[in-house]
Amino acid sequence: MKLQTVKGTKDILPSEIQKWHYIERTVRRVFERFGYEEIRTPVFEETSLFLRGIGETTDIVGKEMYTFQPDAASSESLTLRPEMTASVMRAYLQHGLRASAPITKVYYISELFRKERPQAGRQRQFWQFGCECIGSAAPEADAEVIALMSMIYRTLGVQNTVLRLNSLGNLETRKRYRDALREYLRPNYEKLDAISKERFEKNPLRILDSKNPDLADVIAAAPRIIDYLDTESKAHFETVQTYLKQFGIDYVIDFKLVRGLDYYSQTAFELQSADLGAQDALGGGGRYDGLAATLGEDKETPAVGFASGIERLIIVMEKLRLFDMLEKKVPMVMFISQSDAAREWTMTAAMQCRQAGIDADVDLLRRSFKAQMKESNRVGAHYAVIAGENELQSGKFQLKNLATSVQEELTFNEILEKLKIEK
Repeated sequence: MKLQTVKGTKDILPSEIQKWHYIERTVRRVFERFGYEEIRTPVFEETSLFLRGIGETTDIVGKEMYTFQPDAASSESLTLRPEMTASVMRAYLQHGLRASAPITKVYYISELFRKERPQAGRQRQFWQFGCECIGSAAPEADAEVIALMSMIYRTLGVQNTVLRLNSLGNLETRKRYRDALREYLRPNYEKLDAISKERFEKNPLRILDSKNPDLADVIAAAPRIIDYLDTESKAHFETVQTYLKQFGIDYVIDFKLVRGLDYYSQTAFELQSADLGAQDALGGGGRYDGLAATLGEDKETPAVGFASGIERLIIVMEKLRLFDMLEKKVPMVMFISQSDAAREWTMTAAMQCRQAGIDADVDLLRRSFKAQMKESNRVGAHYAVIAGENELQSGKFQLKNLATSVQEELTFNEILEKLKIEK
């Protein structure tokens, strides 16, 4: 039996990694433009962090977490992180980041783990980029985070998107709305599917997230959470919209957008792409002022952030052919040896080029001259440096331009200077 990747995981091969590097470079550049710094948290945490932070009624906690005990004798329970916000907030509280700055702005590019049914753009081990802005309750922070997310996709060339926006109000708003939604759904209870019936008591807002077409009419006629907002929440939401209009960011109000995690409040948003098909969410986020208190903090800790899936982004960018302009990474120069002594020289010469910042490669298979030249063309090297016994004695080597076939006889120092100019 041949060993293969576990279902729901994927190797990222050298032929694909350039796409990932391009996205990661772009993401980092935009985050840093907005003043965000990178944070990295452990790949597993205490299970209680996610039980308290995400909410025990959510699908993630109820069905999707990879939880384990470090050893049979231990009562400790650990979980591979299924999302990043709870981990980032835990790090913020643990290390007292509030004391070092009034606002903490951090971003991440991290792998996460969920027990999901593998499908296009959704794996059990998957990657997300995102950010958290911790410390500001002002709607300006919400608007900036949304603008940041939008700028990342525009910079990558992903234009055909729809930004959906809603407000969940404060915790009291959600409580009133949850009660009203249950009262509306109660006469329709028998029309609900099994998943929605399970959500009815635990988290009825999640029913609005259902993709079951049989429930479309029931959901469409449901009361709107925006009608339950208090004056302060309405003002917050209106200010966010004002800034988005000033930024030139189009959006639609989606009263059914609730987001799946219990810690959201006030602004919720999601960026969707028709190029993804039925599972059309590229990324999303919102405000979560109550998360820190859920984790045991006794002070108000307002925060807002977003997360986006890299695998889904790659699917869209491949459909739009946005990777076509990427140039394959090739060595500037290949060193070709025609004897044992020349092979020793090429090893040292290639290393000197690398130390000078020049991409260089050398044959490690002791192949024939013809095979080495063929390999130089296969990898797309710009130049070949040819060394044999005559070249070693004269101190001058053949520098061949593999695009034009023009060949020069130069000392190694002359070759090095020429390559430095062209790198």
